[in-house]
Amino acid sequence: MECRYYQRLDDGAVECRLCPHHCHIAEGKSGICRSRSNHEGVLVSEVYGKPCALAIDPVEKKPLYHFHPGTTCLSIACTGCNFRCLNCQNHDISQASPADADYYELVPEAVVALCLKHHCPGIAYTYTEPLTYLEYVTDTARLAHEAGLWNILVTAGYVCQQPLKDLLPYLDAANIDLKSFSDDIYRKVSGGRLQPVLDTILAMRDAGVWIELTNLIIPGTNDDLQMVRQMCRWLVENNLADAPLHFSRFFPRYKMQNTPPTPLQTLRSAKRVAEEEGIRHVYLGNV
Repeated sequence: MECRYYQRLDDGAVECRLCPHHCHIAEGKSGICRSRSNHEGVLVSEVYGKPCALAIDPVEKKPLYHFHPGTTCLSIACTGCNFRCLNCQNHDISQASPADADYYELVPEAVVALCLKHHCPGIAYTYTEPLTYLEYVTDTARLAHEAGLWNILVTAGYVCQQPLKDLLPYLDAANIDLKSFSDDIYRKVSGGRLQPVLDTILAMRDAGVWIELTNLIIPGTNDDLQMVRQMCRWLVENNLADAPLHFSRFFPRYKMQNTPPTPLQTLRSAKRVAEEEGIRHVYLGNV
């Protein structure tokens, strides 16, 4: 499947225009996400119609607590991520190449049919980074809306504005992983930048997408309460005081095996700070 967001270069390489990395990809190579490759000067999605994970989940697992609570969703994921988070809990699929993972063959029409068959009211694009296979998500989400289903995006939010704009009309809700409120931490832990994530949050707000946010608090990394306060203050100043905020407990994962679990008192303190700054719905996760 040819990708929609790229530019051909004079030397046979291509520049991917999907996310802020703007990967320059030589013939036969893939971008940072591993799922978008250069085939003779054409950028191709290696995972379109090839989800590696399918499940029926409660919507609260996304986590979404204020969007159709008590219902289920068909969760779907393909391999790939444009971050390299040292603490990734799904690294076996998010950091895998498409060739290294088993997959189902499900075109968008088949995903919608499967959702209807199992009487799920909506589809969640989740587990990995769905924005790296945005064409598949957009095509599926459009058909889902036509069938009366809603669409959930669980994402780190690292995407360029034009591709996101093409997807937004079909999104109903999103949980955005706001990893910290520090560009330096984003660089060191995830290999990305903070501002594009904030831009994604604001674009979703303006489009009327229901937003909930997750902040995984990692001891010694992003547990500074003053930074938590700055994050919450930014949310309130940008009319997101009603967006539920989930502070999630870290457990040793992937390349952060030597970091201890988050103390419960740290989460409780973060919750207190968020409420002091005016966040109206604050939840603690992984506790």
